[in-house]
Amino acid sequence: MRTLIALTSLAVMAACASSDVVSDTTVTDTAPVDLMEVPSAFDLAMSSVEQLVAAGNEPTAIDRLTQLLGVPELTEAEKAEALYKRGELRFSEGHDVLGAISDFSELINTYENSLFAADARYMLTEATHEAETLQAAIASGDLSPTEEFEARFRLGAHQDAADLMLTRNLTPSADYILDMFQMGYLCDDDELTGPSYDLTEPDGTDRIVRFCEFGK
Repeated sequence: MRTLIALTSLAVMAACASSDVVSDTTVTDTAPVDLMEVPSAFDLAMSSVEQLVAAGNEPTAIDRLTQLLGVPELTEAEKAEALYKRGELRFSEGHDVLGAISDFSELINTYENSLFAADARYMLTEATHEAETLQAAIASGDLSPTEEFEARFRLGAHQDAADLMLTRNLTPSADYILDMFQMGYLCDDDELTGPSYDLTEPDGTDRIVRFCEFGK
């Protein structure tokens, strides 16, 4: 009520004041303060995925996307984007070509009107071709144990590759050792036995790793 009376009084005073009276009070306009846009939970999750990729930890980034895809509140557009990103990672440094095929196929079949559908169709063709080539090479029996390990690992048959690595006493290149450590097949644990492998993480940390379940 006081505010209403004050506003009314100001209006009356302004109407009655003569034109040669100068007001003692200077009124300035205050520009509205822009509200900072708050990222959505989806945007934050996708940002964390990009950070993991930048740090060289694609397996954990893929796991993060899998967790994200399990959130029921995601919109169809968000699900399509997360599916495409997971398929893209699986097809590249994630070494899971069959998993990538699954993601691209689901995106095309379920979200055919998505902005990512066209790219998914192209990626599906590429992934399918590579999978067929790798499977034919394995079936031929002409691969060396190391080549077969790499082919199986690339397809996404990581457990089969790990079994072959152990039974044939293989020592894959550093990239595969890092991937297997990040995926949880190899661990840094003094209580483990069995063959050991030298590992240098992307941040420079040196480790000696062994199969996580071997010898316990």
